[in-house]
Amino acid sequence: MRITHSLNSVLERWLPEQRLFLKSDDTTRFVRLSPSTQLVALGGTAVVFGWAIIASSILAIDAVTAHGTRDQSRRSQDAFEQRLTDLSAERDSRAAEAVAAQARFATALNQVSSMQSQLLDSEARRRELETGMGVVQSSLQSAIKERNLANQQMAAAGQETPAARTAELQAALDIVSNELSKSAKDRADAVATAAEATRAAQAVTIERDQIIARNDEILTQVEDAVSISVKPLDQMFRGVGMNPDEVLSTIRKGYSGEGGPLSPISYSSSGDADITQGEAKANEILITLDKMNSYRIAVEKMPLAMPVQSAFRYTSPFGRRWGRMHAGIDMAAPVGTEIFATGDGEVIFAGWQSGYGNLIKIKHELGTETRYGHLSKIKVKVGQKVSRGSLIGAMGNTGRSTGPHLHYEVRVNGNAVNPMTFIKAAQNVF
Repeated sequence: MRITHSLNSVLERWLPEQRLFLKSDDTTRFVRLSPSTQLVALGGTAVVFGWAIIASSILAIDAVTAHGTRDQSRRSQDAFEQRLTDLSAERDSRAAEAVAAQARFATALNQVSSMQSQLLDSEARRRELETGMGVVQSSLQSAIKERNLANQQMAAAGQETPAARTAELQAALDIVSNELSKSAKDRADAVATAAEATRAAQAVTIERDQIIARNDEILTQVEDAVSISVKPLDQMFRGVGMNPDEVLSTIRKGYSGEGGPLSPISYSSSGDADITQGEAKANEILITLDKMNSYRIAVEKMPLAMPVQSAFRYTSPFGRRWGRMHAGIDMAAPVGTEIFATGDGEVIFAGWQSGYGNLIKIKHELGTETRYGHLSKIKVKVGQKVSRGSLIGAMGNTGRSTGPHLHYEVRVNGNAVNPMTFIKAAQNVF
């Protein structure tokens, strides 16, 4: 009492004693508010006011952060898809250039082959002319000897020389010389043309090699890009307790249609090594892209969205709580806060269940199921198909609950898993 009296004496100058009068028809009473009582009341009011400010700030920061993260993830995904589209377009352009270079190379080879054939024909004609020239020269030498002998005989007999036969042989020699000169000129022209065609073929070969190298570089960039994109998806499925191989097998069974006319494939006869290597790398990229596309389909079917899109507060995590297993997470917000489906699926339960209160169960593909408990309103029916982001109910305080909140569960093949792994996986991938 002495301590209380001393405290009231100290506080008297700042908080003088107050009296609260309560008047009825026949009596008047009053309640005495001592300085210490006023101090306690003011302190409690300040604590409550401060807690309200801090809680509101946390909720506002969480809402802004979540919105910013979604926008950043969407921009990153759009940038990656644009980069992949650009690389694919550049790859197709380089492939077209490689095909054009291959065609030019084949044309140059045909020209070189034609020039070589002409060169061989010219060489054969030159040899024939040389052989004919040798025969003509031998005949001419024999004729000269005969002429000289005839001249000597005619001189001895006192007669004129046979000039007509000499003129005829000289004309034949001129014709043979002209043909030999023409053949030599044709051969020189053919050699020059063949050399020019060879240089053109070498230039086309260098250009083709450069295009193939550039195409290989583009294929490598695309391969690295798709490999980097597939790795987080692998980690995401493993993180939520699902086997990626089984997921891909299930998706491919459901999306396995194929058809269309078949045409024979033509193969190039030159430059096979580099082109075959590029085609093998392109096939690997197509396989990885098919894997990533299958993952994309699987992600679309998994419950990866947030069930509460307005401001909320996590109040209880997944795991053991009060000596028992808490199979989900709790998100607290005011009564009536809208609840949304986290993935495409079918409603298999919508009603009251002990402990859960108003409960909705949605069955998704790939063996997953989500549960939404303690709802104040249920806005779906059993058998109804829902999409990701569909409004299914409102937050409440039904069932075994200490206040308005959503109990959110995710089950894989009937076993409860931590929903935060799905939420974090979605944030890491998207």
